[in-house]
Amino acid sequence: MIKAQHPEVHERKIRGVYQWFFRYYEDVVEGSEVERIRRSYVIGPSRDKDHPMGIKEAREKRDAFFAQLQEGGDPAAGSTDDDDDAPVPATPVRAPKKTEPGDATFGALAEVWRKEYVEGSAAGKPLLALPTRIKYRDCLAKLLPKWGGVAIKDIRSKDVLDWLQNNSTSWHGMCGLRNAMSGIITKAIQWDFLPETFANPIHRVRLPKKWEVREKRILDPEQTAQVLALIEDPNRLICETCLDTGTRISEATGLMIKHVDLDKGIIHIEQRNFHGDIDEPKTAKSRRDLALGALTERYKTWIASLKRRGPNDWVFPQDIDLTQPRWDSGVRKALKEAAASLKQNADDPDDPGLDFPGFGMHSLRRANISWRQEVGGTAIEASKIAGHSKVDTTLDYTQIAIRRHSTLTRRIQDMRYKAAAKTDLPAAQPATDLLRRQRERAKIARAARKDRHNNVVEIKAKETAA
Repeated sequence: MIKAQHPEVHERKIRGVYQWFFRYYEDVVEGSEVERIRRSYVIGPSRDKDHPMGIKEAREKRDAFFAQLQEGGDPAAGSTDDDDDAPVPATPVRAPKKTEPGDATFGALAEVWRKEYVEGSAAGKPLLALPTRIKYRDCLAKLLPKWGGVAIKDIRSKDVLDWLQNNSTSWHGMCGLRNAMSGIITKAIQWDFLPETFANPIHRVRLPKKWEVREKRILDPEQTAQVLALIEDPNRLICETCLDTGTRISEATGLMIKHVDLDKGIIHIEQRNFHGDIDEPKTAKSRRDLALGALTERYKTWIASLKRRGPNDWVFPQDIDLTQPRWDSGVRKALKEAAASLKQNADDPDDPGLDFPGFGMHSLRRANISWRQEVGGTAIEASKIAGHSKVDTTLDYTQIAIRRHSTLTRRIQDMRYKAAAKTDLPAAQPATDLLRRQRERAKIARAARKDRHNNVVEIKAKETAA
């Protein structure tokens, strides 16, 4: 398979003859493996006395070479060239015939996708963030055993849907695997491994109605205070930062001294820390300034106690290595242990306390988004502060506590009662003559229907007796 290319034409003296040539790459699919081969194609002599060829003509022949390949032709190709030796205009090697669309296996395209996209880079910078790369690697580990040896043309949307529903434990898991499969085929089309007319079968995979494996819950303010009281700094300060400002845990642990403005009482979210991997925040809108409020004094005290306080030093360093940021796993462990220790029945080993499946640092962020709107903030304000790219995401995070329901209901009732007390309600008005006549006719009609029904019943009884 030869992707669309536009290599430059070069001139070189080959065995005493000046020749025009160019180099190109060809991906050869063999089973589940894709081998990239570098080839050279000799266009012809450039300084022939009888028929000299200029650079313009050489480029036209190069374009004709690739055009014929795209049309399914079989132009002659030069020898495979994996070193710096000049190409030799020997007996031409025929290029492999173009395979039919969809003959390549899913595993072969997935390997190209992994190398060129998941593990790829541009100008030395990875194309994808580390968490995304890890997610895609996990998807490939689940997809390849089933679909690696299947030809793309043989993949059926119904088969994919059945496999997803039988092998996934959550809706989000199904969605991630489906999107990875669709992305592999879409990239293959973009990279000309498949024609643009090829119908991606994964586009027809429609997942069932979304469901949640873990209940979306938040602790109330009283319960949250009890949990935080059992946690020591710096874990407690990190938890309170997520709870009060709405930062992600990766943003809080990625803070450096230069990101904290104690005079203004704000923190600048400029980067995130994922298991020691420092990168840009999750989305473009995640770059933001957040007010610390009453936490400003806590930060002053904490930063003053640090041994390293340079602008590029960490606000929350590791205990053993001060040059490395703290991981989120230690903070999450301290939070869950504190919640689990608050048992209603200390003698019951199965009592989870205030802990529950899904409780963690993200629960504190969800609580911040919900409480911010309860105290008067709008959904747009909560979305901006949370760094969400869409308000719909903020609405999905929002949890309304029952006490908030009760407060709003009572406010509506108070408004109605006050309005009723201020208004002189009129007495019941007598029915008009027209309305009275309508009611009398309806009464007569109902009586007539009842009589007809009784007559029918009486006739049927007599017929049965006879």
